Amino acid sequence: MKRLILIAAWALLLLPAAGAQEPQKLNKKNLVIKEWNTDPKGGNKVLDHVTTFSPEGKKMEETEYGSDGQKWRKRFEYGPDGKVSRELVYDNHNRLQTYKTFEWNQFGKKKVQYTYNAKGKLLSIKHYEYLAQDAGE
Repeated sequence: MKRLILIAAWALLLLPAAGAQEPQKLNKKNLVIKEWNTDPKGGNKVLDHVTTFSPEGKKMEETEYGSDGQKWRKRFEYGPDGKVSRELVYDNHNRLQTYKTFEWNQFGKKKVQYTYNAKGKLLSIKHYEYLAQDAGE
């Protein structure tokens, strides 16, 4: 019994060291990520989500799929500062539904998000607030 407890204690001590390796950063240049759902009984694969990146490694498009095809699609446009300037959302028939524009703060974080309908009517404004918590609390 003492031996079993000793082995378990050593295993618990070694677990954090095993996970402490530096994760490798994924090269997103020209990358396409496909996510598939698989039926556990029959093994049928159904495409769920596709994300496409540009030659510079920026996210260009996301598409969500259901069993009957495309549910929605998002396309991303970037400004000269390299930040997302517009996010366009299309329905399952590739018709523009809404789009968002963004303001960024001096730290490169979202400051304000404006959401418009396909005709350009402002639907909502979202403000972002970043609060740092004291680690001692």
